Amino acid sequence: MVSPKQHLAPANMANFVIGIIGMGDMGKMYARRLSEAGWRVNACDRQEKYQSLCEEFADRKQIKILSNGHLVSRASDYILYNVEAASIGKVVAEYGPSTKQNAIVGGQTSCKAPEIAAFEEYLPEDVEIVSCHSLHGPNVDPRGQPLVLIKHRASQESFKKVEHVLSCLGSKHVYLSATQHDRITADTQAVTHAAFLSMGKAWHANSQFPWEIARYVGGIENVKINLTLRIYAQKWHVYAGLAILNPYAKEQIRQYAQSVTELYKLMLGGHKEELEERILKAGASVFGTRGWDGELLLKDEVLDRFSLGKKPETPLPNNHLSLLAMVDCWSQLGIVPYDHMICSTPLFRLWLGVTEYLFRKPSLLQDVIRIAIEDNTFRSDDLEFTFAARGWSDCVRFGNFESWKDRFQSTQKFFEPRFADATKVGNEMMRTILENIEK
Repeated sequence: MVSPKQHLAPANMANFVIGIIGMGDMGKMYARRLSEAGWRVNACDRQEKYQSLCEEFADRKQIKILSNGHLVSRASDYILYNVEAASIGKVVAEYGPSTKQNAIVGGQTSCKAPEIAAFEEYLPEDVEIVSCHSLHGPNVDPRGQPLVLIKHRASQESFKKVEHVLSCLGSKHVYLSATQHDRITADTQAVTHAAFLSMGKAWHANSQFPWEIARYVGGIENVKINLTLRIYAQKWHVYAGLAILNPYAKEQIRQYAQSVTELYKLMLGGHKEELEERILKAGASVFGTRGWDGELLLKDEVLDRFSLGKKPETPLPNNHLSLLAMVDCWSQLGIVPYDHMICSTPLFRLWLGVTEYLFRKPSLLQDVIRIAIEDNTFRSDDLEFTFAARGWSDCVRFGNFESWKDRFQSTQKFFEPRFADATKVGNEMMRTILENIEK
C-alpha cells in the first residue's frame, strides 16, 4: 500500500511535459518542486493573474506560464488540476475537452468524489485518469509526508509515469481508490479541522486571545492554540471543500457537534458518574487496542517548549471538552485513528497525540472529569465552543459555502495580527513534535 521509493523512469519520457491548472499555494509548490527536478512545466491560473505569474516565475526557465487552461491542456502530457474542490466541475468542464490526445489527467483536490465525477463527464475517452493528494499544506516539506495516488482509469505504464514524476517530492506513496481516500480523509481531517475551527470561533466570540490567558498556556494548550491559528491563517476554501463536498464528512462533523453538546449537558447537570462512564468507555474503545504501556506520541518536555504566552507557575484547570468530545466522536463512529496513521496529515498526528496524552494519563483524565463537574469558572467558554461546533455542523449539513466563508473570515480577521508569530512558532513546533513522533 505504501512505498517511499524513488521510481525509475519508464520509457518514452524524455520530452514529457507537466501541466498545472491552478497556481495557488499548492500549485506553485508543485511547479517549483517539479521544475527543480528537471521537468518542463506549463502552468496557468485565472486570466487576471497571468502577468503577475509571469513576473513571479520569470527566473524559472523550466516553468512556462500560459494564459489559460486550454493552452496548458493541449501542450502537456500529465495535467494536474490544482483548484478548489467546489470549482473542479466548472474548471474541468471548460478545459477538459481541450486535453491532449492520450494524455494523463489528475487532480489535487482534498475531496475526490466531485473531482472524479468531473473527469468522467468532461474528459475525452482516450484520456487516462491518475489523481493524487499531498496530505499536507504548501508550506510543509513534502519529504516523508503521505502522498495518495489514485489509479482510476489508466494503464500500468501511465501510472508508473505519474509515480516517477511525483517521486521528486520525496513523499511516501499511498495507493487508494477515490472512495477509500474520501472515507479516510473524512475520518481524520474533517473532524480534526472542526475541532480547531470551533476553538477559534469560541475564543473569537469571547474576544479572547488565548495566549494572554493563563488557562491556555503550556502543554496541551500550546498545541491547541498554535494549530488553531495555523488553520485560520490559511484560505477558507481549503477546509470548506473537504467538509462540505466529502460525502463521508457530514456524519463525522455532525457526530462531533453532538458529542460536544451531550458531554457539555452532562457537565452542566453535574452527572459525574454518567460522564465518567461515557468518557472511560470511549477511551477504552479508541486507545485500548494499543495497550497502555507503549510510549506516548507526545511528551511534556516537547509540549511545553512552544508557547505564544508565559506559562503560569500553577496551571489553571481545564476540562478539555474539545478533546473529550473528539474521543467520544471516534468511539461513537467506530473509528480507530491509529488505523489511518499512514494516510494522516501533520495536524491529525498532533491532534491524536494530544488526545492520547490526556487519555493515557489516568490521573490527568480523572482530574479533568472532576473539573468538568465541579469547576464553573469557564462555563461560558465551553458554551461558546458548543455553539461553534454546532454552527460548523450546520454549515456542512446545509452545504452552505457562503456561510462557511463568512464564519471563517470573521474569525480569521480577529486573529490576523498574531499570524506571523504563530506561524513561526507553529512551524517549529510541528517540525520538532513530528520528528519526536516518528522516532
